[in-house]
Amino acid sequence: MSFAAVSLRRGRLVGHVVLARRLENPRFTKIEYFSSRNHVHSFRFYSREEMDREALAWLREAYRVGQQRHLSK
Repeated sequence: MSFAAVSLRRGRLVGHVVLARRLENPRFTKIEYFSSRNHVHSFRFYSREEMDREALAWLREAYRVGQQRHLSK
């Protein structure tokens, strides 16, 4: 299962993570609902500093969704 995607654009990194919950955060540019356990959270980073511990936590959580660990709860 796909859990994240990123691409480089002029002066920014755009991407999304798939989480098993809706996570409200002003850093997300859009949140799309696909099912009760699949919410796509889009983001844009303009500097390396934005790729911080919080963003890393999103990726870790999304990786667990990709492994379908969220289904065993």
